[in-house]
Amino acid sequence: MSAPALPCAVLPPASVLPPASVVPAAAVVPAASLLPAASVGSDVDWMHAALTVSRLAPRVDTRYAVGAIVVDHDGSILATGYTGETDPHEHAEEAALAKITPGTDLSRATIYTTMEPCTHRRSRPASCTRLVVAAGLGRVVLALREPLHFADCDGVDTLRLAGVDVVELPDLAHHVRDVNAHVLTAGQAG
Repeated sequence: MSAPALPCAVLPPASVLPPASVVPAAAVVPAASLLPAASVGSDVDWMHAALTVSRLAPRVDTRYAVGAIVVDHDGSILATGYTGETDPHEHAEEAALAKITPGTDLSRATIYTTMEPCTHRRSRPASCTRLVVAAGLGRVVLALREPLHFADCDGVDTLRLAGVDVVELPDLAHHVRDVNAHVLTAGQAG
């Protein structure tokens, strides 16, 4: 049983989105209004929507600004989340998954996350990879593997070993680096 799709607007092309530095840290724009209509359903389109959500994350020099969108197999949006959405230690995947009704079948759903889900947490008992696997998500799409800046992450391998289909969109990684310019240096690996 899936939750109803959230009302949403068509996402503008990435070239017309404001740079991360222009979006106020405490933007009062509901994340759902930034998402593509369900008819826009390619992985690239959904990742651009996740990038838009990531721009809502407050910029803090001790964490990445990440956006996540959980999309059901029929294109309906189940939830969105971004780093620090309701708690300074909250990760984007954690924020999105917390909004989904327990028991929802996510085996055919995809989580679009701008950065590789973490495998190590200092502030929480469960990493984002553990949360994704425990939720039963069948697919994860990401744009950038986590750089070796805060932690040594192996989310892609961990998820694949757990049977989750993982798709990487490295052509969009530069957008994630732009959103995270507050913590990443030019040319940093990831």
